[in-house]
Formats: sequence, structure tokens, C-alpha cells
Amino acid sequence: MKPLVFTLIVAFFSKHLIAQDDNWDVYLAQYEKGAGSTVLKMGLKASAPKKDYPYLLVVTVPFKECKDGFPLDSQLTELYRISDSLELTITNTQQNIFAGTFTYQCEREHYFYLHDTSRVRKALTKMCREQFAAFPVRIRIKPDPSWDNYLHFLYPNEETRDYMADTKVVMSLGNAGDKLEKARKVDHWLYFSTEADRTCFTNYLSGKGFKIESTEKVNKNNKPYSLQISRTDKVDIDNIHPITREMRKHARLCNGEYDGWETLVITD
Repeated sequence: MKPLVFTLIVAFFSKHLIAQDDNWDVYLAQYEKGAGSTVLKMGLKASAPKKDYPYLLVVTVPFKECKDGFPLDSQLTELYRISDSLELTITNTQQNIFAGTFTYQCEREHYFYLHDTSRVRKALTKMCREQFAAFPVRIRIKPDPSWDNYLHFLYPNEETRDYMADTKVVMSLGNAGDKLEKARKVDHWLYFSTEADRTCFTNYLSGKGFKIESTEKVNKNNKPYSLQISRTDKVDIDNIHPITREMRKHARLCNGEYDGWETLVITD
């Protein structure tokens, strides 16, 4: 299922999965019938598709205790227990890679890539019948040698990844007690292929209230012309993301790359 209108709402962290591996991340997006959350192992992108794991296993777990398509707190412990049992059963049966989950409309889908499909369905069916009979679990296995489901469904697009990056900075500030709604100096860094490209971007900045802090030539692959700029802004996600989104867009138009932002923590 692909979102008809992809509107990112918020990014958040699932401690249950992310605590196991720093490569795990999560995002929430708007789909045809409502919001859906995806938890995935981002690090798989670098080596996908893995030719030794050409089969996709999707285990769908419907749940009744939900609101707006998501499980209530009272349901979470059981869903985590099901996820752990699925992973253990599959690992004890067949070589696999757990790629992620998708929660939408009161169902959670678990995505595994398999080396081989033998015995997996039988083992899962037996385990679910004996341990989780109250949940009408569905099992699908199909070839996916190109890892299309991971690369084009689970893995976030560029716009989403940018939002996730901004959200992580905002969350770090909030966890430090920052008053996000208080305007303060915010620094941004960008890199360009040529000095003319950098000038292209500074021309875009004209009249927008940004101060050029530094322009240097650095040792950075094919984009050695750096630019540090600053402006006074609020740093809650609703304010900062539209700013960085426009910067990323115009940096690309000028053959450049936006490299992030930072600010001091303001607690009073």
C-alpha cells in the first residue's frame, strides 16, 4: 500500500525496537484512510537488496483495542510479546532479516526477508495458534528479490527523512528542557560545488534576514565551498521545518547540499 497523499505528521521513537539497534528508526505518515507508523531498520538501505534473502514474509496481526488505527496502551505489551515471539520462531526456523513493521488501521504488519521459505509458515501457524489464538494472524510469503517492499514502501522518501532529521534535533532540545517556542539564534550549514553555486544560494537569501557567518573552502568531497548562516527563529518543529525545507530545496537548485542546523539550549 502506498500513501495517496504523503503528509508527514510527526516522527517518534519506539523504544522497544530502537533499543536493540541504533539503525532502527520510526516515522508517522498520513495515508488514504488515516495515519500509519513505520518502524524500520534504516541501515539495510546501504546493502539492499541482499541477494541471499530473496523472499518476503509479511505477518499481519490485527488488534481490537485501538484508537485512530493505533493500539491503546493496554494492547502494547501483548503486541510486543507477539513481535518477539514471531522473531524468535522465524529465527529458529530459517535465516532471516527483520526489516520493519507497519501499523495502520488497527493492524501491525511485520516484514522479514528470508533465505528460504521451508517450514516457516508451518512453524508460525503452530506458534500463533498455541500462544496467540485470540489474534487472527495472517501470513504471506512471496518472492521479492529486488527488496521492493523495503526500498519503496518501508524506507522513507527524501522529504520524510528531512523531517525526521529536524525532529531528532527538536526532540534533543526538548529533552534538555529547551523552551522551543522561544526565538533564538539558529545556525545552518551548507556546502556547494563551486563558488558560483554558493553565490546562487546567497542571492536567494537576500532580504530574508539571514546573516552570513562564514564562507570557507574546505576538504569535503565534491562540495568544498561551505556556507554558515544564522537567523533568529523559533525551533519547534512547526516553525523550523518549513525553514529547512526551503533551504534544502534551494540548495539543490544551486547544486548544493544542506547539512543541518543547531542552536543553544534555552531553558528560561
